[in-house]
Order: sequence, then structure tokens, then C-alpha cells
Amino acid sequence: MTANERGIRALRELLLKPGNQACADCGVPGPEWGSCSLGVFICLGCSGIHRNIPDIGKVKSLTLSRWEDSEVQFMAENGNAVARSRYEAAVPVYYYKPTHKDCQVLREQWIRAKYERREFMEAGKKLTYEEAIRDGMLMKRGRDNGQFLSRRFVLSEREGTIKYYTKYDAKEPKAVLKVDNMNASFQPEKIGNPNGLQITYLKDYSTRNIFVYHENSKEIVDWFNSIRAVQLHYLSVAFPGATDAELRPKLTRNFLKEGYMEKTGPRQTEGFKKRWFTLDHRRLMYFKDPLDAFAKGEVFLGNNELGYSAGAGLPAGTHCNGSWYYGITIVTPERSFLFTCETESEQQDWLTHFNNVLSSQMSPQEYSMEALYKYKN
Repeated sequence: MTANERGIRALRELLLKPGNQACADCGVPGPEWGSCSLGVFICLGCSGIHRNIPDIGKVKSLTLSRWEDSEVQFMAENGNAVARSRYEAAVPVYYYKPTHKDCQVLREQWIRAKYERREFMEAGKKLTYEEAIRDGMLMKRGRDNGQFLSRRFVLSEREGTIKYYTKYDAKEPKAVLKVDNMNASFQPEKIGNPNGLQITYLKDYSTRNIFVYHENSKEIVDWFNSIRAVQLHYLSVAFPGATDAELRPKLTRNFLKEGYMEKTGPRQTEGFKKRWFTLDHRRLMYFKDPLDAFAKGEVFLGNNELGYSAGAGLPAGTHCNGSWYYGITIVTPERSFLFTCETESEQQDWLTHFNNVLSSQMSPQEYSMEALYKYKN
């Protein structure tokens, strides 16, 4: 057995240690690369990010590269658990830790924040996301013409709002967005920019979307985590006895699922029309176009025990004039909603998400949301 073969065998044994069985940065199981400079085991995707950061970029394949005895020993002395205790010692509750399912910009800035800028090694360190005011320019998509234009945005912790202005020196904001009912999620493919961020909020009891980006990836991720920091501030006041584990899920979240389905109207005699659907936990919103500012309609998904259900198929006698035939019927206490999907796999995936939501218990805030939907309708 050669020295390199012994090294590779030793690395395989190290992978069996607690913490090393998943990527140190995104959590995907079965890392196949290692950082010789940090002593962590990482996946192929994260290894590419490491390689592009000169200060931390020495990475090798665990099976295809040649490993020196000193490098193997360094990996043995460190590993993912040791690195996490060092580089993630003081990650704030609000900071979003991306997974392998998240976009490139989130994962890259998480890796840079940990290892390059070393933001989370000291407890009590004041971070840029915690500034009381964040004021800057973002490219915002116009509601009517679809063009992206530079707009001034101001996030205020004291007011709990984001204001945006059509001109930098404008005295009055074009819109005021409340942070407490806001969601923000990265949507690079939908927006057509790797740094694209979708901000969703309520305006006059209806959901409103705005789409923004910044050319600098650190800047847009800083905005994202600053929004979460302000949200946490308000939640801590609203729920003074809540734990971090209870508050974290109430911050911005990724949509459970998005995609096209066809739907018919409330009389169920209208033709089925193709719409873009977004499932944001208990809110199923539909739009004519994925980049529409306002939802054409929303369906609240309550709990099974309260008269809500979702199942495959359409009621007998339904005239399905669309091009898709895999039906879904959602029943609410007020009415039924009929949809069709292009494929059976899409139908089953939507149903899995719907029924996961319907089987979960409702919070007091969600009961209030349900009452709001009934008031709107």
C-alpha cells in the first residue's frame, strides 16, 4: 500500500466521525472534498466556492488528489465539529444559514462570512446587519414596464419598515413596507439575476411583490440578513418569553413550492387558465405571471380539523377544457378550489406540500390570518 493510499484510507475513516458525514457549509450528506487550509470536509459545490477565495482556497478531492501525511494529520486534528465551534461560535439567531438547496449567492456569502471575514468567532461583536438604519440603492423592477431602475431603500429598526424612494433626494417614499409581515427570498432564476431578491408584503389586505437586486452579492445578502435582524427585534418584543428555536422559523422563509397549475373560477364552469402559484406556508397565491406585483387571488390553507382538505382528482362532471388533466381539489369551509397539473409527479408533489400544511397545527397568528381572509372575501 502506497503512502497516498494510506492517506485516502485514513480520510475515509475520518468521514465516519460525528460532524464529518455532511458538508461543513451546506449540510449535504457525503462530502467528497476537504479543505487543507481549514481542516473541514465539504461537498463539490462548496469546494468550488472555497477555491475562488484565495485566503481559504486550498481544497482537494478525498479520492482523486494526492494527500501529504501532514495534511491528513491536519484534517484529523480539526474536522467539521471543531471548525464549527471555532467559526460558528457566535452566529446570530437572525443570520440565515443556507443549505445545499439554496442559491449560490447565499452559500458563497455564508462561507465568506465564516472563514474570510470571520464574523462569528466572537460573541457580542457588532455586525453590519445590526445597524439601526440601512440606507442604499437597489435595482427595482418596475410594476408596469418590467424595467429595473435604481431606487433608494431605507430599512429602519426603530420604525420597523422599509421605505423606497423613486429619487434619492425625494422627500416622500413611494411605498412603506412593514417588516413584521414581510417575507424575503432569493429568486435568481425568476428575476433573471444571480443576486435577485423577492420581497413580499401585505398592502391593503393583499399580497404585493417587489423584485430587486444589487450587482454586489455581499450587499444584497447584507440587506437580506438586516431584514431578518429587524424582524427578530420585533418578534423579541412581541414574544418576550420565546426561545431562539421558536423565533427563528418566524423570520423570512423560502417558499414551500412554486410552479404552474391551471385553475377554474368559483362557479367551476369557467375555462381552466394557466397561472403561476406560490405556496408560502398557509398562503397559496396565484399570479398571471411569475413577476406580477399583485396576486390575482389567494387561498388560505387551515387545518384538517377545521374543514380544510386537499385530494387528487376533480368533482364528477367537471368540464376540464385545459391541456392538463391531473386534478387537485382543495376544500375550505367557504368553497372548493379546482386545479390541474401537467404531470402526475407535479400533482403528487403539490399534494404532499398541501397536506403537510393542512396537517400542522395553527398558531394564534394564523387564526388571525384566517379571519382576515374571511373578512376579505
